[in-house]
Amino acid sequence: MAETEAALRTLAHNVRAARTRAGLSLDELGRRAKVSKGALVGLEKAQGNPNFATLVRLADTLGVSVSTLLEGRHADSVRVVGADTVMPLWKGEHGGEARLMLTTTGPAPTEVWRWTLEPGEEYPSHPHQADVVETVSVTAGRMTLVVDGTEYPVGAGQTAAFRGDVTHTYRGAGDDTCHLIMTVHLPPGPTTTT
Repeated sequence: MAETEAALRTLAHNVRAARTRAGLSLDELGRRAKVSKGALVGLEKAQGNPNFATLVRLADTLGVSVSTLLEGRHADSVRVVGADTVMPLWKGEHGGEARLMLTTTGPAPTEVWRWTLEPGEEYPSHPHQADVVETVSVTAGRMTLVVDGTEYPVGAGQTAAFRGDVTHTYRGAGDDTCHLIMTVHLPPGPTTTT
């Protein structure tokens, strides 16, 4: 419980700081990110529990990575993150999940995600900001990647890259759990460092 409260305080601080840097009012951020002003007020007061889609919309609107909103500052030059130390940001109805492992620092950060998808389970993603590129590398099992309405089978040992500014869906395929590493390559920007 204390970890959740600390995470909400960090999120509240980071959203408020990113909004201030972007020069956006609560009303304008809410309008652009399609999040109610009431939800934003609660979020900046460390109240409530925003869902994954809301965090992605806020990050895209603010021009920062999701982990910039979630993480405190890191002074270490090397970070080693175990999957068991990171809470899932998405849980599927059949047991799949997505964990944001970390985001690299610098002018064009990259988010590194670990996903599992059970057969038939899917996560539909809304388009991200312009110039975002995603990759999915399947380490076990199979998935179907749907990008802008076209399906692409991706199996173990294969990697696919695509523009993230179009609709896309990740779907488990076959009979076994699909394990994959996803990266989200964010465009350069002055407010994207952690």
